[in-house]
Amino acid sequence: MTLQQSRRLQSLVLGCLAWAVAILVFFPIFWMVLTSFKSEIDAFATPPQFIFTPTLENYLHIQERSDYLHFAWNSVLISFSATALCMLIAVPAAYSMAFYETKRTKQTLLWMLSTKMLPPVGVLMPIYLLAKGAGLLDSRVALIVIYTLINLPIVVWMVYTYFKDIPREILEAARLDGATLGQEMLRVLLPISKGGLASTVLLSLILCWNEAFWSLNLTSSGAAPLTALIASYSSPEGLFWAKLSAVSTLACAPILIFGWISQKQLVRGLSFGAVK
Repeated sequence: MTLQQSRRLQSLVLGCLAWAVAILVFFPIFWMVLTSFKSEIDAFATPPQFIFTPTLENYLHIQERSDYLHFAWNSVLISFSATALCMLIAVPAAYSMAFYETKRTKQTLLWMLSTKMLPPVGVLMPIYLLAKGAGLLDSRVALIVIYTLINLPIVVWMVYTYFKDIPREILEAARLDGATLGQEMLRVLLPISKGGLASTVLLSLILCWNEAFWSLNLTSSGAAPLTALIASYSSPEGLFWAKLSAVSTLACAPILIFGWISQKQLVRGLSFGAVK
């Protein structure tokens, strides 16, 4: 076998492996969407049915039972607000730690990351009592603050990593040209690292959008996002798989579409600094 044939075979094997992994990852989403167009009888059929008469009954039931747009608007408002607030805090913090590093910078970063290891249920009661005392139960403000705090360690770590890959000489040159701190941030640092920042924003949005624990425990109806709407289709009578698949499809669709549109920025951000 020649070297060229060996490379073709390797490329073919890697391509088949990539397709296999992609199908494996995509199949649950495909099955969820497929089940959403089934009747409850077809959804429970054994063996599973791939050929059936599609119906919109489940989507109509969701719209009649609950106001989907209300929950969707809560998810959008909470996720984008928490992400914006998180970035406003994380960018200056990461800047100071990346370009004005001290002996305790690494320990501080590790301590921040270690807070993610704390089980949320361990702090549920004090946070619930604080929210109740402040009159923030079933409030978007409470979820925005909590989502910001729980995602802040990861966001700071990511932004810090991107900033560390930027040569200090670029910022020093800007300072020699008379750039102020604000100009250095807005005209030099942020444009250079926009790919990394975009991927960080996208990741934060996904984490906020998918967060369910706090939305279920701190909201009822007024500020409840889509994760709470999904949970409402679990009843004492059992799970209605077709309706649950339909509401899950409606909840996942916006963030999936947003991720698909932003995939170029995500890839650029994840590979930022990989090649000098």
